[in-house]
Amino acid sequence: ELLIREKRAVIEVGDLPVVNANRGQIRQVFQNLLSNGLKFSRPGYPPRVTIDSICIADRSFDSPPAPEGPYVLITIKDNGIGFDEKFREDIFSLFQRLHAKDSYEGTGIGLAVTRRIIEKHKGLIKARSSPGQGATFLILLPSR
Repeated sequence: ELLIREKRAVIEVGDLPVVNANRGQIRQVFQNLLSNGLKFSRPGYPPRVTIDSICIADRSFDSPPAPEGPYVLITIKDNGIGFDEKFREDIFSLFQRLHAKDSYEGTGIGLAVTRRIIEKHKGLIKARSSPGQGATFLILLPSR
């Protein structure tokens, strides 16, 4: 909360589904991704993080929407510094950092933990980004 106020961040949350998951672990996923959205903000721009979801038909990021579908696709998007997509798998590796330690604080374990939690819940996670254009994290989880 303090960082959100300090940076004058805007957090927008749409309708989120109920999923059968470990509450503490899923909370950790959201905290990690929200924290990254705040940490890797562009200088001079208040951070904006948008969280939304839709139900989908299949266990695929390309699945069509399905109002009563067995999977949910949660999107967490920020307006931060972004990253080159050639690193989109590397960012989920333990202790992997794309920036020097003196540029941004952190240990490089947040996204690795996030991926493990999502996979433990029989889900998938991937990232989309480009430098200077923010990052979008897509999380696919069973809805029941």
